[in-house]
Amino acid sequence: MHEVSLMESTLEIAVRSAQQQGASRIHQLTLRVGQLSGVIPEALEFAFEVVRQGTLADQAKMVIESVPALCHCGHCDRDFQPDDYIYDCPSCHQLCSDLRQGKELELVSLEVS
Repeated sequence: MHEVSLMESTLEIAVRSAQQQGASRIHQLTLRVGQLSGVIPEALEFAFEVVRQGTLADQAKMVIESVPALCHCGHCDRDFQPDDYIYDCPSCHQLCSDLRQGKELELVSLEVS
């Protein structure tokens, strides 16, 4: 379960940022998780419950924003959400390799005090 190591790294970044701001508590973390990131949101939530113990985020809430896959067709200059892992444009049916979003794993915001 690589979500545990991802959550450990994310929490380390969050705690360091909170400490740099002089905060003593993290109330909420917001993460953006892409549909194609390879991360299972439920596993990430479970990992958060485990790794937050004894940290500034001990009582924190984690919010996960899901980011859908978005491709861009260079042939007809159109953005589209692919139906599966073959990115063919629904307008011109050309195969596309320009994935614009969907692989993110980002710590977007912290609420601290």
